[in-house]
This record gives sequence, C-alpha cells and structure tokens, in this order.
Amino acid sequence: MIRRIGYVLIVALLLSSCGAKKRRSTQKKGAPVVVRTEKPTAKPANDLDTEEARDLFPMPEDTGRFERFPISDTEDYIDNFAEIAQYEMRAFGIPASITLAQGILESGSGRGELTLKTNNHFGIKCHTGWQGEFDFHDDDAKGECFRKYNHPMYSFRDHSIFLSTRSRYAFLFNYRRDDYKRWAHGLRQAGYATDRKYPEKLIAIIERYNLHEYDEAVVDTGLSTVRQPKQYDVFTHTVEKGDTLYGISRRYDISVDELRRLNNLNDNIISIGQVLNIRVSQ
Repeated sequence: MIRRIGYVLIVALLLSSCGAKKRRSTQKKGAPVVVRTEKPTAKPANDLDTEEARDLFPMPEDTGRFERFPISDTEDYIDNFAEIAQYEMRAFGIPASITLAQGILESGSGRGELTLKTNNHFGIKCHTGWQGEFDFHDDDAKGECFRKYNHPMYSFRDHSIFLSTRSRYAFLFNYRRDDYKRWAHGLRQAGYATDRKYPEKLIAIIERYNLHEYDEAVVDTGLSTVRQPKQYDVFTHTVEKGDTLYGISRRYDISVDELRRLNNLNDNIISIGQVLNIRVSQ
C-alpha cells in the first residue's frame, strides 16, 4: 500500500502521459445516472485553467484498490496529508492551510465513519456531474449519496476541482493565497457550509496547528513549483510468538514510537495474532 504522499510517484513520467484520464464510473441499483457537464469557471492562482492544472500537476492512475489509512490523531493527519495539500495549492491556488483545516473538520481528522468507508475527506456529495464511485451515508437526510475514492489523494484533488469549477467560489481566487482568514469567511459566504461558526472553526484549527506555515512555504518557493513528496509503503505484520515491539521496529527500521502511533498503542504490549500497521520510506 502507498502511504502518505507516495501517490505523486514520478512526476516527469506522468507529465509525459497523454493527459488526465477519466475516472471509472460505478452505478449502483437505485442511484441516479449522472453526466459531467460543468466547465471551469475560476482561475487557479498560477493563472492556469483547471484542465491545465490537471495536466501539469497530475495524479497517478487509480489502481482500483480501496486503500485504508489508519490515522491516530490530528497531528498524524497533518503529517500524512500536508504535502498533498501543498501540491494542490501549487496546482489550484487554494491555501494548503484551508484544505487541511477543512479535511480535519469534515473528516474528524480522518477517523470519521464516512471517511473510513469512502476516503471522502471533505464530505462532498455526489451532485450532478459525478461519474465516480459512491456510497450512502446519513447526513442532513437519511441515506445521502457521497463520493467515494480508492485513495485519499483523489479526494484532495476532487476538492480542488470542486472549488475551482463552480462559479459561486470564483471570487475566492481573488484573495491572497496566504490569507486563510478571508478564505475561511469566503467559503461560508459562498455556501460551502451552513454552520455560522464554520469560518471560526477553520481559523481555530489553522492557528492551533500552525497550518499557515504550509501556505508560506508554498508562496516562498513559488505556487507553480513542483516538489516530489516523500514516498511511503504501508503494510501489515502479524505478531508471532517471541515478537516484541522493539524487535519488530528493528526488523522494519521504524521507531517504536512510530509503531505505537500507527497502531494507537498506549504501551509496548502486543499479543500473538495481532495485526500491526508498518510504514517504511522508499
């Protein structure tokens, strides 16, 4: 399994491909058939239109496997998704701090029920025009249709496209890319959320975790600068007789603290048959 931002793969190879591929569409019994009709209505910060941004900042092809991401807490969420939020900021001009704060709030730091079963980090519903997979979840009404992704990276990209292709959000792209406060209030003004305190919640998350620093890093290096993020593999280890957390950490060259964090362990006690998540850098 690919962990963290290993999904950006080899950018040069992707750039030489023949363009963005359409997603697989999956129809389920009783669900409406939708078609893609919308065109971009807003310009990303680097003056690329949405199709150009997709081409210059591509996503790897979907493997077709649903990847599960065990997230222990908000810091772990940020550690895993900050780089993809910055990648999206370079492509579409949406502040990384806003993307991260929305993801944290909407997904329960990656641990909410909807996110766990759909990898949908932003609570985006199917809407007319959605051709991808979907699932049903009780939200404002019972059994609403939500978009489903095999990997969280596609959720982040869809969030970028969602904001940059709808006219009601177009004015946001006139704001400075590091002005997270105006973006937070602008999202509420545009109707992204009905919660009157939505802007204050986003701002509080950003300032508590210093997420604005990710915006500043992108602005300092240039919005359209592509940086290849780190790559990680995630797999599992089934505890056998004689295994210790320290021994497993040595075997896979990972710290005991990281093992505990990945597996929500409060101590070093493990049991035979227990399945542990392991993450190693490539």
